[in-house]
Amino acid sequence: MSIWIQRSLRLSPFPRGFHLVTGEVLGAIPEIADVGVGLLHVFIRHTSASLSLNENASPDVRRDMESWANEMAPEDARYWTHVLEGSDDMPAHVKASIFGNSLSIPVASGRPALGTWQGVYLGEHRDRAGARELVVTLFGNATNSA
Repeated sequence: MSIWIQRSLRLSPFPRGFHLVTGEVLGAIPEIADVGVGLLHVFIRHTSASLSLNENASPDVRRDMESWANEMAPEDARYWTHVLEGSDDMPAHVKASIFGNSLSIPVASGRPALGTWQGVYLGEHRDRAGARELVVTLFGNATNSA
């Protein structure tokens, strides 16, 4: 039997930087435990925040990701023309495009088939962002029919 589930997940505001949200994503879709083989898709409905998979243990990686992103898309660069919403706005759009707005994660035996050190990151690229909304979609075969 096929399973299709889709939910919206509202994340509380985070400070600028990269944040592990694996637990929040999985908490929104407990039915993942019933999927033998499938796919978990996570999409962020914003243009100034992003999603990525990366190191889930060391906070140094999250700090280094933020440092690198700030070097690649600096605030107050003279070439930005989209500046009405603040100096962090256009760099946030660039970072969101670089890192991406969605993830597709395989599901195996009722769990996301992530590597040992992989976790879902929210890249918050604004200084004073509000809550962020994710759309989480699960598709797969029920465990008893996989």
